[in-house]
Amino acid sequence: MTPPDTAAADCAFMDEALKEARSAAEAGEVPVGAVAVWEGRIIARARNRVEEALDATCHAEMELLRRCAAERGDWRMEDVDVFVTKEPCAMCAGAMVNARVRRVVYGVPDPRSGACGSALNITGFPGMLWQVEAAGGVRESEARTILQDFFRQVRARSKTRTLPAPPIDETREKDS
Repeated sequence: MTPPDTAAADCAFMDEALKEARSAAEAGEVPVGAVAVWEGRIIARARNRVEEALDATCHAEMELLRRCAAERGDWRMEDVDVFVTKEPCAMCAGAMVNARVRRVVYGVPDPRSGACGSALNITGFPGMLWQVEAAGGVRESEARTILQDFFRQVRARSKTRTLPAPPIDETREKDS
């Protein structure tokens, strides 16, 4: 059971991660946001930038770990807590294990590809050299709504978009 003061702080930090998720949505990115907390204060913020950077590794968590390491001057994060709006995938959970993050707190679980206990449990896998404490469900409803609204808008745009006609293969026309 999380102590009440920790639960209140977790909600406040998740609210900041939700701001980053909204920023990602405004930029046309899948709305996932994250913050890193050290000694009770936010030291790094990030959002998804996959489309912007044309780089599949630019998930919010990966961006956050890079910024956190730069801020601290150390890749080891044994005393850092990460707050992220959606349960991290295998890549991000693995990076948190390798960075030795103390704790990851996420909003909405991802039963299909979440790697903090939903689909996989990379953060708590006993064979790893480090285990990351994981807790989910903080501001879950808000995080879920942001994701659902984003994908609802994406689907609506794709329904109204007219696809261009396929190019005519002139070589096939001449052969006939």
